[in-house]
Amino acid sequence: MEPEVREFLQRISLSLGIGILWMALNSTFGIMLDYAFIHDHVTIGNIIFYIWFVASIILMIWLYIRLWKKQLK
Repeated sequence: MEPEVREFLQRISLSLGIGILWMALNSTFGIMLDYAFIHDHVTIGNIIFYIWFVASIILMIWLYIRLWKKQLK
């Protein structure tokens, strides 16, 4: 396999892996453990979850930009 094609496929698989991991973590903690929903009042778990959610999506977008800005060799 040519090196450019291999590097491109690695970028795609890394992007998909990061995205799926991010979605799995946030859906597990947010929906399944009920931290994403505010019922009667805001709890410390809701605050921590939403801080994590915003920080992690910013980090994920930064990683995507950094990963895809690199030139193929």
